Amino acid sequence: MARELVHRLKYGDRTELALTLGRMMAQAGRELLVDADLVVPVPLHRTRLWSRRFNQAAALAGVVARHAGLPVARAALARVKRTRQQVGLTRPQRAENLQGAFRVPDTMRPQVEGRRILLVDDVLTTGSTANAAARALLRAGARDVDVLTFARVVTDGREDTT
Repeated sequence: MARELVHRLKYGDRTELALTLGRMMAQAGRELLVDADLVVPVPLHRTRLWSRRFNQAAALAGVVARHAGLPVARAALARVKRTRQQVGLTRPQRAENLQGAFRVPDTMRPQVEGRRILLVDDVLTTGSTANAAARALLRAGARDVDVLTFARVVTDGREDTT
């Protein structure tokens, strides 16, 4: 069921689902939200954003932030490297694919420095995307980074996660 909802949001132009999924995330992540200073969505590369027409993580982050009364910083993190899709890649391939993919723009560093960031994405598979994005935020001076996703992919232990 969660997979179907995420696929409809992400690939089926069902942007209205962000409201329901975001509310569920805010409820599930309320302990993280209490300590957060800023909500930051995982960004898409501009070419992927163009083809999808919207960033599902940004849509979810907006709903989560609104429910928590927190600011959302959509531009705090940039995807500066166009990466191939993660679907079908092994854990090591995913990590390699994301090397150097994220950066905090110099103009956004003051919003990030010393803050506890809640990083929002739709799905956590191996954690490679969240790890790469969190590292970029920490390098830019974030005090802490927590991650909130709508779904977590559970595998049978094999490396070929999708």
